[in-house]
Amino acid sequence: MSPRVAIAFALALAAGTASAQLYRWTDEKGGVHITDTPPPPTARNVQKRSATGNTGVPAQAPYELTQAAADFPVTLYTSPSCKEPCASARAALNRRGVPFSEVQVWDEASNDELKRVSGASDVPTLIVGRSVQVGFEQGAFDVLLDSARYPKAGAVPAGSQTAPPPPEGYAARQDRAGAEPPEPEAPAAAGPYAPRPPRPGQR
Repeated sequence: MSPRVAIAFALALAAGTASAQLYRWTDEKGGVHITDTPPPPTARNVQKRSATGNTGVPAQAPYELTQAAADFPVTLYTSPSCKEPCASARAALNRRGVPFSEVQVWDEASNDELKRVSGASDVPTLIVGRSVQVGFEQGAFDVLLDSARYPKAGAVPAGSQTAPPPPEGYAARQDRAGAEPPEPEAPAAAGPYAPRPPRPGQR
Protein backbone atom coordinates (compact mmCIF):
# COMPACT_ATOMS: atom_id res chain seq x y z
CA MET A 1 0.00 0.00 0.00
CA SER A 2 1.48 3.35 -1.03
CA PRO A 3 1.89 6.12 1.58
CA ARG A 4 -0.72 8.22 -0.25
CA VAL A 5 -3.27 5.40 -0.09
CA ALA A 6 -2.43 4.69 3.55
CA ILE A 7 -3.02 8.32 4.48
CA ALA A 8 -6.35 8.40 2.63
CA PHE A 9 -7.43 5.18 4.35
CA ALA A 10 -6.48 6.51 7.80
CA LEU A 11 -8.35 9.76 7.23
CA ALA A 12 -11.43 7.92 6.02
CA LEU A 13 -11.32 5.68 9.08
CA ALA A 14 -10.99 8.70 11.34
CA ALA A 15 -13.93 10.41 9.66
CA GLY A 16 -16.06 7.31 10.19
CA THR A 17 -15.25 7.05 13.90
CA ALA A 18 -15.71 10.77 14.48
CA SER A 19 -19.48 10.49 14.21
CA ALA A 20 -19.80 7.38 16.37
CA GLN A 21 -22.00 7.24 19.45
CA LEU A 22 -20.24 6.15 22.62
CA TYR A 23 -21.83 4.74 25.77
CA ARG A 24 -20.31 4.83 29.24
CA TRP A 25 -21.97 2.47 31.71
CA THR A 26 -21.44 0.47 34.87
CA ASP A 27 -22.03 -3.26 35.08
CA GLU A 28 -23.53 -5.24 37.97
CA LYS A 29 -20.10 -5.68 39.59
CA GLY A 30 -19.27 -1.97 39.48
CA GLY A 31 -17.00 -2.17 36.43
CA VAL A 32 -17.03 0.85 34.11
CA HIS A 33 -17.22 0.31 30.34
CA ILE A 34 -17.04 2.63 27.31
CA THR A 35 -18.49 1.01 24.18
CA ASP A 36 -19.82 2.03 20.77
CA THR A 37 -22.78 -0.32 21.12
CA PRO A 38 -25.75 0.12 23.48
CA PRO A 39 -25.21 -1.42 26.93
CA PRO A 40 -27.26 -4.36 28.24
CA PRO A 41 -30.54 -3.72 30.08
CA THR A 42 -28.84 -4.39 33.42
CA ALA A 43 -26.36 -1.54 32.95
CA ARG A 44 -26.37 1.33 35.44
CA ASN A 45 -25.29 4.99 35.17
CA VAL A 46 -25.60 4.94 31.37
CA GLN A 47 -24.19 8.06 29.71
CA LYS A 48 -24.27 8.80 25.98
CA ARG A 49 -21.32 10.54 24.39
CA SER A 50 -20.68 11.69 20.89
CA ALA A 51 -17.19 10.87 19.70
CA THR A 52 -17.16 14.04 17.62
CA GLY A 53 -14.76 16.49 19.22
CA ASN A 54 -13.73 13.94 21.87
CA THR A 55 -12.14 10.75 20.56
CA GLY A 56 -12.71 11.55 16.87
CA VAL A 57 -9.99 13.03 14.67
CA PRO A 58 -10.98 15.67 12.06
CA ALA A 59 -11.12 14.30 8.54
CA GLN A 60 -8.55 16.88 7.38
CA ALA A 61 -6.10 16.09 10.20
CA PRO A 62 -2.45 15.53 9.23
CA TYR A 63 -1.26 11.94 9.15
CA GLU A 64 1.08 12.58 12.11
CA LEU A 65 -1.86 13.58 14.32
CA THR A 66 -4.05 10.72 13.09
CA GLN A 67 -1.33 8.18 13.79
CA ALA A 68 -0.57 9.56 17.26
CA ALA A 69 -4.25 9.52 18.22
CA ALA A 70 -4.57 5.91 17.02
CA ASP A 71 -1.45 4.67 18.82
CA PHE A 72 -1.67 6.79 21.98
CA PRO A 73 -5.27 7.90 22.67
CA VAL A 74 -5.58 10.74 25.15
CA THR A 75 -8.04 10.85 28.04
CA LEU A 76 -8.39 13.74 30.48
CA TYR A 77 -10.01 13.08 33.84
CA THR A 78 -11.64 16.14 35.41
CA SER A 79 -14.55 16.84 37.74
CA PRO A 80 -17.40 19.37 37.70
CA SER A 81 -15.96 21.04 40.81
CA CYS A 82 -12.42 21.32 39.37
CA LYS A 83 -12.10 24.79 37.90
CA GLU A 84 -8.73 26.44 37.15
CA PRO A 85 -6.42 23.36 37.06
CA CYS A 86 -8.79 21.38 34.84
CA ALA A 87 -9.38 24.39 32.58
CA SER A 88 -5.61 24.79 32.20
CA ALA A 89 -5.21 21.11 31.35
CA ARG A 90 -7.98 21.30 28.75
CA ALA A 91 -6.47 24.45 27.25
CA ALA A 92 -3.04 22.80 27.00
CA LEU A 93 -4.49 19.98 24.91
CA ASN A 94 -6.52 22.36 22.77
CA ARG A 95 -3.45 24.50 22.01
CA ARG A 96 -1.76 21.49 20.43
CA GLY A 97 -4.91 20.37 18.63
CA VAL A 98 -4.90 17.05 20.49
CA PRO A 99 -8.17 15.10 20.19
CA PHE A 100 -9.10 13.76 23.62
CA SER A 101 -11.86 12.14 25.57
CA GLU A 102 -12.84 13.84 28.84
CA VAL A 103 -14.19 11.81 31.74
CA GLN A 104 -15.77 13.59 34.68
CA VAL A 105 -15.11 12.09 38.09
CA TRP A 106 -18.05 12.71 40.38
CA ASP A 107 -19.37 9.45 41.84
CA GLU A 108 -18.05 6.19 43.23
CA ALA A 109 -17.94 4.43 39.86
CA SER A 110 -15.99 7.18 38.08
CA ASN A 111 -13.67 7.58 41.07
CA ASP A 112 -12.95 3.84 41.02
CA GLU A 113 -12.20 4.08 37.29
CA LEU A 114 -9.71 6.89 37.87
CA LYS A 115 -7.98 4.97 40.68
CA ARG A 116 -7.74 1.90 38.45
CA VAL A 117 -6.06 3.71 35.54
CA SER A 118 -3.88 6.14 37.50
CA GLY A 119 -3.46 4.75 41.01
CA ALA A 120 -4.77 8.00 42.50
CA SER A 121 -7.99 9.98 42.74
CA ASP A 122 -6.72 13.47 41.91
CA VAL A 123 -7.88 15.64 39.02
CA PRO A 124 -6.89 16.69 36.49
CA THR A 125 -5.22 13.45 35.40
CA LEU A 126 -3.91 12.98 31.87
CA ILE A 127 -3.62 9.54 30.25
CA VAL A 128 -1.60 9.34 27.03
CA GLY A 129 -1.60 5.74 25.85
CA ARG A 130 -0.47 4.03 29.05
CA SER A 131 1.45 7.00 30.47
CA VAL A 132 -0.10 8.92 33.36
CA GLN A 133 0.34 12.48 34.62
CA VAL A 134 -1.49 13.36 37.83
CA GLY A 135 -2.08 17.09 38.25
CA PHE A 136 -1.56 19.82 35.68
CA GLU A 137 2.00 20.78 34.85
CA GLN A 138 2.65 22.21 31.39
CA GLY A 139 6.12 20.70 31.07
CA ALA A 140 4.94 17.23 32.09
CA PHE A 141 2.00 17.41 29.67
CA ASP A 142 4.34 18.36 26.82
CA VAL A 143 6.75 15.53 27.63
CA LEU A 144 3.97 12.94 27.44
CA LEU A 145 2.55 14.37 24.20
CA ASP A 146 6.02 14.71 22.63
CA SER A 147 6.86 11.09 23.49
CA ALA A 148 3.60 10.02 21.77
CA ARG A 149 4.63 12.04 18.68
CA TYR A 150 1.77 14.52 18.83
CA PRO A 151 2.45 17.66 16.73
CA LYS A 152 3.80 20.71 18.51
CA ALA A 153 1.56 23.68 19.26
CA GLY A 154 0.93 25.64 16.06
CA ALA A 155 1.69 22.71 13.76
CA VAL A 156 -2.02 21.81 13.51
CA PRO A 157 -5.15 23.91 14.09
CA ALA A 158 -5.92 24.44 17.76
CA GLY A 159 -8.81 22.56 19.27
CA SER A 160 -11.88 24.11 20.84
CA GLN A 161 -13.18 21.39 23.13
CA THR A 162 -14.99 22.81 26.14
CA ALA A 163 -15.89 21.31 29.49
CA PRO A 164 -18.73 18.79 29.20
CA PRO A 165 -21.96 19.52 31.08
CA PRO A 166 -22.20 18.02 34.57
CA PRO A 167 -23.35 14.40 34.48
CA GLU A 168 -26.99 13.60 35.05
CA GLY A 169 -27.59 13.28 38.76
CA TYR A 170 -24.63 15.47 39.77
CA ALA A 171 -26.77 18.48 40.75
CA ALA A 172 -29.07 16.35 42.91
CA ARG A 173 -26.04 14.77 44.57
CA GLN A 174 -24.60 18.20 45.35
CA ASP A 175 -27.94 19.34 46.79
CA ARG A 176 -28.00 16.37 49.13
CA ALA A 177 -24.39 16.89 50.14
CA GLY A 178 -24.90 20.61 50.70
CA ALA A 179 -28.03 20.29 52.81
CA GLU A 180 -27.05 21.18 56.37
CA PRO A 181 -28.79 19.42 59.26
CA PRO A 182 -30.88 21.66 61.49
CA GLU A 183 -28.85 23.30 64.21
CA PRO A 184 -29.42 21.46 67.50
CA GLU A 185 -30.96 23.42 70.33
CA ALA A 186 -28.57 24.51 73.05
CA PRO A 187 -28.97 22.41 76.20
CA ALA A 188 -30.68 24.15 79.10
CA ALA A 189 -28.27 25.68 81.59
CA ALA A 190 -27.98 23.86 84.89
CA GLY A 191 -26.64 24.78 88.29
CA PRO A 192 -27.60 26.99 91.24
CA TYR A 193 -27.25 30.21 89.24
CA ALA A 194 -29.10 29.05 86.15
CA PRO A 195 -32.20 31.11 85.32
CA ARG A 196 -35.38 29.39 86.36
CA PRO A 197 -38.46 29.27 84.14
CA PRO A 198 -41.18 31.75 85.21
CA ARG A 199 -43.98 30.50 87.39
CA PRO A 200 -47.50 30.35 85.97
CA GLY A 201 -48.90 33.88 85.81
CA GLN A 202 -45.47 35.41 86.45
CA ARG A 203 -43.74 37.56 83.82
